Amino acid sequence: MLHELAQHLVDLIEGWGYFGIFLMMAIESSFIPFPSEIVLIPAGYLASQGEMSITFIILAALAGSLVGAFINYYLALTLGRKFLINYGKYFFIKEESLLKMENFFEKHGHISTFTGRLIPGIRQLISIPAGLARMNLAQFSLFTALGAGIWALVLTLLGYFLGENQALITEYLKEITIIVLSFLFILALLYFNYQKKKR
Repeated sequence: MLHELAQHLVDLIEGWGYFGIFLMMAIESSFIPFPSEIVLIPAGYLASQGEMSITFIILAALAGSLVGAFINYYLALTLGRKFLINYGKYFFIKEESLLKMENFFEKHGHISTFTGRLIPGIRQLISIPAGLARMNLAQFSLFTALGAGIWALVLTLLGYFLGENQALITEYLKEITIIVLSFLFILALLYFNYQKKKR
């Protein structure tokens, strides 16, 4: 069953090409729940077979992620907090999730648009509090691109080296998530230490 699903996803990515990666990553990065793992891991496998380029996979994924992030950013910027709380559920944005994102953004500041992109369950919605806070667009774009680029690279390389072995992918994805979260914790400590000395 898993093997058949993996093969179907590989065929889908192969058929749609880089535009398909761009489109699906834009969806994944917006308010529609859609896991990037099912896009980039099969794409990485195709790169290992010489049928796609890792460089173009990352570029397509990065462009799609930015488009999806901009959708959330401008949605929050134009509609406002009250509208999102009242009607966000119709766009797959729960009030509880929105409050969680706002709290995360308030605690960690603008750098949270980078760190949040690397945390499963948070990365899709971290652009919303950035929009509500009217974060500088250049900073928002830079931090979003860095976080989305790292995540896309990790998943693509995972598919490249592990291929269709779903058991190994599941095992290593958990380990990689733990490593990424540890890296973020260290990065946050360094950042807060820097801010403390700056004051």
